Amino acid sequence: MKAVLFDQFGVTPKIANVPDPTPDGKGVVIEVGATGVCRSDWHGWMGHDPDITLPHVPGHELAGRVAAVGREVRRWKVGDRVTVPFVGGCGTCPECHAGHQQVCHNQFQPGFTHWGSFAQYVAIGQADLNLVALPDTMSFETAASLGCRFATAFRAVVDQGRVRAGEWVAVHGCGGVGLSALMIARTIGAQTVAIDISENKLTLARSCGATHTIDATAAGDVVQAVRDITDGGAHVSLDALGHPTTFFNSVSNLRKRGRHVQIGLLLAEQTTPAAPMAKVIGDELEILGSHGMQAHRYDAMLAMIQSGLLTPDKLIGDRISLEASIDALTGMDNFAGIGATVITEF
Repeated sequence: MKAVLFDQFGVTPKIANVPDPTPDGKGVVIEVGATGVCRSDWHGWMGHDPDITLPHVPGHELAGRVAAVGREVRRWKVGDRVTVPFVGGCGTCPECHAGHQQVCHNQFQPGFTHWGSFAQYVAIGQADLNLVALPDTMSFETAASLGCRFATAFRAVVDQGRVRAGEWVAVHGCGGVGLSALMIARTIGAQTVAIDISENKLTLARSCGATHTIDATAAGDVVQAVRDITDGGAHVSLDALGHPTTFFNSVSNLRKRGRHVQIGLLLAEQTTPAAPMAKVIGDELEILGSHGMQAHRYDAMLAMIQSGLLTPDKLIGDRISLEASIDALTGMDNFAGIGATVITEF
């Protein structure tokens, strides 16, 4: 099969012909119909993830058709249209038994623990637990945009942040996951503040439901700007970028008993950012992580999409070829892309 392959961290990948994957007894092989290009892929390519073994094929936001089925798989057959969370559960650990596959003790992640979806085919384990059936009316490119960014945002806003109608929600960083969070929070009935350094991204944020926007390069004091807009601070604030500054601002702009949700990855030298702990204690703040979403929770999200309440297709930016994905991946740290970039040509 054709795939994007790199054999050194931080060195430009290449298009290569590599062996087709085969399913294990409980797994499937998916013919990739579309796959997203995500900042997490960039982190992996840079060597920030210890699970990656070289040489490696990146890619974890995917949708397509089942191409081969393991002998123990019961729920799926060749030709089924499917997507998959970016975190897969083993099905046997205590967290999986409790329904928390997103923090499975033995989790696997395509594009990290094994070769991913910047390729014509990708193998997925424990298919009966981890695959999600796609509605016939949903395109592969829309489904691929759900896998990491939209699903992670849905869990962050709905399950972790517990956002309620009428609350103020601040979103720091208006990439794919931040825009998704804004759309979901606004659909719930929250008032939303989008913070970014790009006016183009803030314009898109307004179209996705941001009731207020802040240009962090012009605001001076981002925390005070959020407090002024929200009359005292956000009830829920999300760091959708993953940077010491956005983390600190997100916690600091909360009102008393507010809830911070960390979505963006803080890796390498940024793994231990400074936190305003006096405020956390004095104001009884909550600091929560959000790491993907379980396959069994997709039904709630898909129902809102099918009803028209959520429109993730509006968040798709460039549709590109597998060859073009190399420049998209290696240039991701420039933050130039608007919306979610999706590979649709293989």
